[in-house]
Amino acid sequence: MPRFAANLTMMYTEHAFLDRFAAAAKDGFKAVEFLFPYDFAANEIEQRLKDNGLAQALFNAPPGDWSKGERGIASLPGREEEFRQSVAKGLEYAAVLGNQKLHVMAGLIAPDQPRDQHRAVYLKNLEYAAQEAQKAGIGIVIEPINTRDIPGFFLNRQDDAQAICDEIGAPNLQVQFDIYHCQIVEGDIAVKLKRDMKRPKAGIGHIQIAGVPERHEPSIGELNYPYLFELIDSLGYAGWIGCEYKPKAGTSEGLGWLKSYL
Repeated sequence: MPRFAANLTMMYTEHAFLDRFAAAAKDGFKAVEFLFPYDFAANEIEQRLKDNGLAQALFNAPPGDWSKGERGIASLPGREEEFRQSVAKGLEYAAVLGNQKLHVMAGLIAPDQPRDQHRAVYLKNLEYAAQEAQKAGIGIVIEPINTRDIPGFFLNRQDDAQAICDEIGAPNLQVQFDIYHCQIVEGDIAVKLKRDMKRPKAGIGHIQIAGVPERHEPSIGELNYPYLFELIDSLGYAGWIGCEYKPKAGTSEGLGWLKSYL
């Protein structure tokens, strides 16, 4: 049976952030994820998790200046020291919140920038992140993101992400398979899940879902999620599936698709 985590950045936005934990638990979720926790003290979030019997599935390391359009710094030349600090900050929060996965965003690249240079920086930074995270028993995940939602994002394809993980060879470095992003960029979701779930190295460390193309509930759009959930189960995936979508109406009102899985 799939295990679902509510993404509190996109879901329950009718509530203040710290009130979203209780709302998610009331609807039957047993875990949550979100983009960033850093506007709040780690122990403040930890208390919301404890109060509502929730596990923390995932969040992102600091991504640079989000308000100015930055979407990660792992592949950005000249930002290596800042990246190391971001990893330390993410691991500091993970130690309190209890999640075993930390997502590191690659960042943006302009058409005229040297891709080889960015890739070399990316690999070096990921190697460092994996080494530091391993000391704490944490896994690092990297996510291919479509360039319709984030134009210029450095990492876009599942096979590229797996190749990067293979090249680094760290046992705790895996790919975050966002079905929404993958469908937009390359499709053929079921084949890619089968290909990557059982890889001897790397593989899939976290899964996220949303309807395509509008990013609403997974029951809306072109994908057959009940089939995909059965496939994911059959492949032995035991991690959380993050519900990273924008509810079409109210969050709770749109959870009819989830009832049979709770």
